[in-house]
Amino acid sequence: MSKYPYRQDRDELRELLQQFDNLKTGKSNSFIEEDSFERIIDYFDEKEQLAEALEAAEYGIRQYPYSAVLLLKKADLLIALRRYKEALHILEQAELLDSKDTNLYILKTDAYLALDQQEKAAIVLEAAIDYFEGEEKIDLLFELADVYDDYENFEKVFDCLKMILEQEPNNEEALYKICFWTDFTGRNEEGIKLHQKIIEDFPFNELAWFNLAAAYQGIKLYEKAIDAYQYAVAIDEKFDYAWRNMGDAFIRLRKYKDAVDVLEKVLELARPEDVIYEAIGHSYDKMGNYAQARFNYRKASHLNHDDSQLHYKIACTYMNEGIWDRAIKSLEVAMRIHRLQPEYNLAMGQCFVELNKLEDAITYFGNVVRVRPKNLNGWIELLKCLYKAELFEEALEYAGFAFEQTDGKPIFLFYKSIVLYAMGRSKEALLQLEEGMERNPKLIKKFIELNPSILQNQQVVDIIARFKKRKSI
Repeated sequence: MSKYPYRQDRDELRELLQQFDNLKTGKSNSFIEEDSFERIIDYFDEKEQLAEALEAAEYGIRQYPYSAVLLLKKADLLIALRRYKEALHILEQAELLDSKDTNLYILKTDAYLALDQQEKAAIVLEAAIDYFEGEEKIDLLFELADVYDDYENFEKVFDCLKMILEQEPNNEEALYKICFWTDFTGRNEEGIKLHQKIIEDFPFNELAWFNLAAAYQGIKLYEKAIDAYQYAVAIDEKFDYAWRNMGDAFIRLRKYKDAVDVLEKVLELARPEDVIYEAIGHSYDKMGNYAQARFNYRKASHLNHDDSQLHYKIACTYMNEGIWDRAIKSLEVAMRIHRLQPEYNLAMGQCFVELNKLEDAITYFGNVVRVRPKNLNGWIELLKCLYKAELFEEALEYAGFAFEQTDGKPIFLFYKSIVLYAMGRSKEALLQLEEGMERNPKLIKKFIELNPSILQNQQVVDIIARFKKRKSI
């Protein structure tokens, strides 16, 4: 064996290229072996000299007209050159010589896909799969799955991956892919059965445990999902996606302390991500530990400066603690990114109400109803604020708008009534109250909340008593 095999290969290739040049120019000693033509074609192909590679393939086919391998190489080059119909014609010739080469069907598929004939591509592969076994069959099934994905027959993508795993349960590529498609197609029950069978035969396959857990999570069986994730991380302690998904499952079960413990493990194993810090912040938020919630929301915002929701969530922690000025500052940051977001304007209005800055509050509540005129909360907060500011004319007008915009929600009849009482228009107020009680008597609580002293009005008390009596009959 040569001491320098690379140099020997290079010298041999140089000699082959010289022979090929001699062949083209008609010089003597220009006979080239079939496998040498393959090397010459591959050389030009690797150099991206496709025209020269195609020329070499054509010379080779003239010398070896019954070589299926050279025909396949020519077809491959024609596809690269976007000459798809010519490629299909060459592939038909190659199939007559050798129909047992999987490359034949893969190249046909590539040509049909390039011609936007996905169904023909699928038919080619569906027919071919029955002729092959083992690795070749698996290669074709992967190719077929890609074809089905291309023309959005997603159920069949799942079927192909399932077939692969039934033949080769430890195939990592199929295990990774089927996790997504199980969730996407909603075929979680099938996913559970498939992975349970794999685990019976291969109990230390952490990907199978992970997929089983994800399928349980897909049908909201969070306890079972957590058990399966725990098996996955017992096999591979550094399986960060299993820890991540387990954290989500704990959050769904409202086991926030467990969620924090698990998600902090993710931060140890993988590069920090805003979504992980946000999930930890959410968990602390739910536990009422607002300082820690803010700390993690801020960490998330440092990694994702454009996410206004994180600043909104920080504001909410301050609101929960009654620290209104700081809540406003965080909301101002959020609103620099999304100025008219109704959620942020609603929160800003609520903060100004608490600070008794009612004019500012009305401005922000006004933004909410302009952007979302069918949203009840915006109208309710605006009307409560107008009432508190004793802007009764405006409150009555907006109560009418709210009733129209929300397709006649009865809550606004009660608001009209309480405003009319405040304006001294008792008869009209009584009519609105009666209509509201006819439609939804439970909403009387909202009416009384605005002015508890209204219960000193005997007519109001009589109406409430009448509807209570009617309900008890």
